Amino acid sequence: MASEPNPWRRVFAPFAVGYFLSYLLRNANAVISPELRGDLGLTAADLGLLTSAYLLAFGAFQLPLGILLDRYGPRRVEAALLLICAAGCALFAAGTALPQLALARALIGLGVSACLMASFKAFSLWFPIERQASLNAAIMAAGGLGALAASSPLGALLPVLGWRGIFYALAALALSVAALIFTTPDKPAAAGRESLRQQLAGLAAIYGSRAFWRFAPQTALIVGGFMALQGLWAVPWLMTVEGLTREQAAFHLSLVAGAMLVGFLGIAFFVQRLARAGLPPARLLALGTACGLLAMLGIVLGGVGPSWLLWPALGLVFSVGNLAYALLSQQFPLALAGRANTALNLGAFVGAFGIQWLFGVAVDAGLAAGLAAPDAYRASLAGLLVMQAAGWGWYVLEGRHNRQAA
Repeated sequence: MASEPNPWRRVFAPFAVGYFLSYLLRNANAVISPELRGDLGLTAADLGLLTSAYLLAFGAFQLPLGILLDRYGPRRVEAALLLICAAGCALFAAGTALPQLALARALIGLGVSACLMASFKAFSLWFPIERQASLNAAIMAAGGLGALAASSPLGALLPVLGWRGIFYALAALALSVAALIFTTPDKPAAAGRESLRQQLAGLAAIYGSRAFWRFAPQTALIVGGFMALQGLWAVPWLMTVEGLTREQAAFHLSLVAGAMLVGFLGIAFFVQRLARAGLPPARLLALGTACGLLAMLGIVLGGVGPSWLLWPALGLVFSVGNLAYALLSQQFPLALAGRANTALNLGAFVGAFGIQWLFGVAVDAGLAAGLAAPDAYRASLAGLLVMQAAGWGWYVLEGRHNRQAA
């Protein structure tokens, strides 16, 4: 064991940089959305579809990604995909029409689709099982830094580089991160010896399990819903409903990212201590999500509390929501870890894609029906809140069923 490389320096750090880039790219459109709409004359639905092309490509690749991670390992898979990400960033920077930009955004989504799941897979190979929840939270904290970078710092660069210059710089960064990931060490997993048929059978077993379907609805609607808001609709909401300037809205987004980062760091350092004190991760997930639903209700109603406090509360809840990945992977053998996590992540990104696109459709429909713009946004967010509450209720009821069965 002494001859093995230091997993913190050689494994954790490179994958953390990769997830930082992934989150930066996921949320970049939220800050540059006014420039995109102005340059291209996009409607709200057009902007939602353009931005969610990232999520569609990302989500669609999750199932084959799980098989590839279990078969070839996280190093090779993520490094190769980041080359596609670099090409997508360059194409987006050069884009002049909606179809070209949507294709570029899809390539970016495909290119970063392994950044989180490859990290989870690498951790399952290099670290003991009792460390998984804290490690998963730590890598998400790196994503939180990426979200912070995609708020006020990105907004400050916009007048200097323009949105095209920013994406050319991101293309160069993606190439550098691909080279960094490729230098990480390998540790073969048992699934590498499985045939493709056996790997597909393992994936079918995951989808056929009741454990998976306990987590999937909540993850799709709450985690996916937060990604849709943070990645696009938070800034238009704050400008349209709250009456903030773009700079003020970007600052609010930085508060959300900061709260998310604090949440991830808190989980990374304290989740094991909380479990020993009688608050296991499954219960923490239920309680944290309930608090997030209350914060969302306050945002919908308005006047309940300051927006600079309610929106960061959603960031804290998002950090708690990602406990589902560690909880689910513990229900399956190590060889299925990549497939279990990517199956759940597919649900999150299907939810994010659908919500990000349909939110814009709902806003346009409200405007067409004669609603004022703030009311159209409130009605759309209220519909999302109802669906999220249903997903949370299912998770809680299934937990009670499992305890009774035990």
